[in-house]
Amino acid sequence: MLYYLFDYLDRVYKLAGAGVFQYISFRASMAMLASLVIAFFFGKSLIDFLRRKQIGESIRDLGLHGQMEKKGTPTMGGIIIIACVLIPTLLFAKLTNVYIILLIVSAVWMGMIGFLDDYIKVFKKNKEGLHGRFKIVGQVGLGLIVGLVLYFNDSVVVREHIYSASQQNMEVKVPIGWKDVKQHTTTIPFVKNNELNYNQFFDIFGEQYSWIFYVVVCILVVTAVSNGANMTDGIDGLAAGTSAIIAFTLAIFAYLSGNVIFSTYLKIMYIPESGEMVIFAFALIGACVGFLWYNSYPAQVFMGDTGSLALGGIIAVLALSVRKELILPVLCGVFLVENLSVILQVAYFKYQKRKRGIEYAREHRLFKMAPLHHHYQKMGFHEAKIVTRFFIVGISLAILTLVTLKLR
Repeated sequence: MLYYLFDYLDRVYKLAGAGVFQYISFRASMAMLASLVIAFFFGKSLIDFLRRKQIGESIRDLGLHGQMEKKGTPTMGGIIIIACVLIPTLLFAKLTNVYIILLIVSAVWMGMIGFLDDYIKVFKKNKEGLHGRFKIVGQVGLGLIVGLVLYFNDSVVVREHIYSASQQNMEVKVPIGWKDVKQHTTTIPFVKNNELNYNQFFDIFGEQYSWIFYVVVCILVVTAVSNGANMTDGIDGLAAGTSAIIAFTLAIFAYLSGNVIFSTYLKIMYIPESGEMVIFAFALIGACVGFLWYNSYPAQVFMGDTGSLALGGIIAVLALSVRKELILPVLCGVFLVENLSVILQVAYFKYQKRKRGIEYAREHRLFKMAPLHHHYQKMGFHEAKIVTRFFIVGISLAILTLVTLKLR
């Protein structure tokens, strides 16, 4: 909204300084600052409100050190994150941008699913919350929307160089112009010719069916990343801090992909208008950091599924929009390992139960407890140490992800 106001003041009244709102770097910085301010002031008020209404977390006794001390800690703190993302975005971003619209819808969509899950746990006293099948339906629904929009919307294009016919066989080419191409290409990490067109998968059946494969990919990405973020949200500060690291990395990709100079130099896809996502990503970083003020050990509030599902959904859509979804197993390595630890734990338990009986299976588990962060808690590590070390791993994976820009 402020973007349009100052754009109008700059064009009509030539207001001094109003033109600064044209710069993505300025608006992204202001979005992060606004997000932090909202988190600090709105967060405290919301926590006090949740405490007065006795909207506290129900804790199952899993035998973890200090676990029962958290009983009654306010939950649904993900509302803070969503508010801190949406308000700065509405103030500083171009609201007609298709990527911004998609990210706003994703945040609200997944936030509502998480809110419903938390509501059932807190107010209906059902520790299981929203049934898993309904969560999956919500995640699949978002993946379907994202896939269809990114595939069919005319604003989602890649801008490529145009070369003269005489240069086709030349080793060094000089572009003579640009053209917008409606193609559905993604990036393969650590490969020299690192662009993969999804249409290639359906050449045998005809290009008209390629959208099906692309939508399925979007559904899988949204479901996997949102579940990974949900699994990671188990100890104080872990999900918020890890998400901030991932969001910062994706913001760099969005900025580079949306800048003609940097994208040409790095030989990556130039995606027009994708730079606008930097504003949303920086608002997300500010929201996560601001939430950490209250969520770091010992937590004053939990984000609940309201926050964790929203974070996962946003990260998935950001990656799909900048066409870096195949890099997510590296960038979201913490999410991936947390998810895999649960899957492996359940599979190993069922295998041992079938082979050697229920008693043996209970005594011989693959991990002491899943997700993985609980395994380290059972080993006697303090929560703060586990979170710090996971942050270090997350930062290392983020650096490795950025290295893929040149290492291929």
